[in-house]
Amino acid sequence: MSRSEAPVLLRTSAGPALPGSPTDFTEAWLRNRRLSEHTREAYRRDIATWLTWCAGRDLDPLRASFLDVNSYARELESTVAVRSGRPLTPATVARRLSALSSWYDFLVKLRALDGNPVVAADRPRVDRDHSATVGLAPEEVDALLAAAEADTGPTADRNRAAVALLADLGLRVGELISLNLDDLGAERGHRSVRFVGKGGRPRRRALTPSTAYAVDAYLAARAAAQGVPVAQLSGPLLVTASGARLDRHSVFRLVRRLARVAGIPAWAKLSPHSLRHAFATSARAEGVPLEDVQDAMGHADPRTTRRYDRDRHNLDRDPAYVLWAARARRRG
Repeated sequence: MSRSEAPVLLRTSAGPALPGSPTDFTEAWLRNRRLSEHTREAYRRDIATWLTWCAGRDLDPLRASFLDVNSYARELESTVAVRSGRPLTPATVARRLSALSSWYDFLVKLRALDGNPVVAADRPRVDRDHSATVGLAPEEVDALLAAAEADTGPTADRNRAAVALLADLGLRVGELISLNLDDLGAERGHRSVRFVGKGGRPRRRALTPSTAYAVDAYLAARAAAQGVPVAQLSGPLLVTASGARLDRHSVFRLVRRLARVAGIPAWAKLSPHSLRHAFATSARAEGVPLEDVQDAMGHADPRTTRRYDRDRHNLDRDPAYVLWAARARRRG
């Protein structure tokens, strides 16, 4: 057992020592927060990486200082990501340090530590006005949807439904794969879907006619294959051939395969999140108010929504033109 995993006794000012290991604290911290399962897993990995780093230096993570966190951060910045073959981005490093800071905040609140060592650490600067996600033009989204329509094979109906939900609703991939059949419904004449979004917030969205049609066609084909009525289907909305819930890796592969078929030049760099960015950009270009796009995407801060809008710096949208046109109308 490594030192970072060994049971420890934390003395608190409120009472007796707290028995346990850093891993125990991680699970307690995660249970205390409303998070999606995907986010929980990401945070577990982030904390486990820190604990492993500490163990390799015979450093008790509960006695680490901001100098140790700085050393860790600089090492992260030079770490090469397996998938991309490039160093971790500042945003990734900042996210890992943010998770670590939240973990230490939890221990401080338990009075297990006097202070959070991440607070005084030197975190990388992240450009909040930039995203590394490769975007899609509206015509490329159309081409991707057309490729899905032309797709064949036993999973073609499911693939069409998945891509339609991503493109028309701008869902996060985690939100997409977490959907269950009983999340589908109808409200005031709208076909709708309910789900739990980022931060554990309940969300609901309207299904467009084309997306509702794609979902209905998929469920009809799935029910027919099982020899049951659609009403008797249960469990996850999107499933594999064996009936298991579709995972995010399959959705990544699906988007890239269809993008390649559609002839999209950047197909190898696309992700499901590319469709989310395209949703925001196209909605704003079509005149949808920022607050409506923000609500649809589940953003707590409108600045996040603006970052998704790839066309926000287009001079066609400069308000100077609107003021000039209004002045011209007044002058008659």
